[in-house]
Amino acid sequence: MNLKAFSKPLIVLLIGILCTVLGATFKIMHWPSAGILLLIGTVLEFLAILYAIILLIKVAKKNS
Repeated sequence: MNLKAFSKPLIVLLIGILCTVLGATFKIMHWPSAGILLLIGTVLEFLAILYAIILLIKVAKKNS
């Protein structure tokens, strides 16, 4: 299995986690834009996981 294929979903996942943590910090501090940061982070995490699953399925089909 080529692990380089999973670098893009991993980068998107890390950016999503960063946005989520930043949004949670904004929420705790009662700063504006906390909700949008949490939403962006959650959507990025979801898309990264979905993309990684699709890549896994493609790799599994290719190897069989």
